[in-house]
Amino acid sequence: MKMSEIRELTDDELRQKVDDLREELFNLRFQNARNRLENPLKLRFIRKDIARILTLLTERSKNRD
Repeated sequence: MKMSEIRELTDDELRQKVDDLREELFNLRFQNARNRLENPLKLRFIRKDIARILTLLTERSKNRD
């Protein structure tokens, strides 16, 4: 996901997206452990997406104060 796409979402949508990505990351880690993961780089992309979203949520919460 690009930051421009992430910035368009509301805080609630972002929190839901983080939950979904964390669940997907959990499942991909199991697949990776069983050597059934087709694209191991997907783990990296999901971790970075989670970090981007959490960074934006932190930024928004600091701006409200």
